[in-house]
Amino acid sequence: MMYKLTLLAAALALAACATVPSDPVARAAYDQANDPLEPFNRTMFAFNMEVDRIVLEPAARGYRATVPAGGRRAVTNFLRNLKSPVTLVNDLLQGNVHRAAQTSWDFVMNSTVGILGLFDLTDDTDWENHEEDLGQTLAVWGVGAGPYLVLPFFGPSNVRDTAGLFGDRTLDAFEYVIEPPDDTRFFTGRTVAGAVESRERTLEEFNDLRRTSLDFYATARSLYRQSRSHQIRNGAPSGV
Repeated sequence: MMYKLTLLAAALALAACATVPSDPVARAAYDQANDPLEPFNRTMFAFNMEVDRIVLEPAARGYRATVPAGGRRAVTNFLRNLKSPVTLVNDLLQGNVHRAAQTSWDFVMNSTVGILGLFDLTDDTDWENHEEDLGQTLAVWGVGAGPYLVLPFFGPSNVRDTAGLFGDRTLDAFEYVIEPPDDTRFFTGRTVAGAVESRERTLEEFNDLRRTSLDFYATARSLYRQSRSHQIRNGAPSGV
């Protein structure tokens, strides 16, 4: 079922890509207004904000209050290390051998000497930690983003990145080494822990942005697009 959903979302992304204008001015206007699902998206956004208010923010504050900074850093390292197999596969799919070698070295060192990734032994090296996903890989391959899409619980996305979200599960090595039903508990636990950890790290920034934005939905949409563009370019300046 997940495989079929991935193919469907990828097909929709390819179809959306075919209608993207090539003229730079027209493309900029298209990107700015490419939100045909806005009524649905605003409903999902409001739903997610309620989940954040009732569940996620209190959990993040409780996490900060009970776990010291050093412990929270170890959790961040551990969760990032768990994503390394997916990053490695996507490094290779993008043809980035240098980054793939970096990811492999980080994963081996941090998983062993770094005690399952709790300690990031490569933090002081010349290269920067990075994460790759199938959504970024599809973009590198030339697949258009498609319409903006807000997913319940997961938040801002687009058609292409939604395809990548499902596809990354099939690329994850843990999918093949953890037997059911433990795999469901593992992936659910990792997702929930990652959401709480990420929310704690952005508590002040997120709440300030929500308080000062005239239209928080539009602000979140713009920031998501900018962030994804930056990730796809691997931090390179636009146009490079």
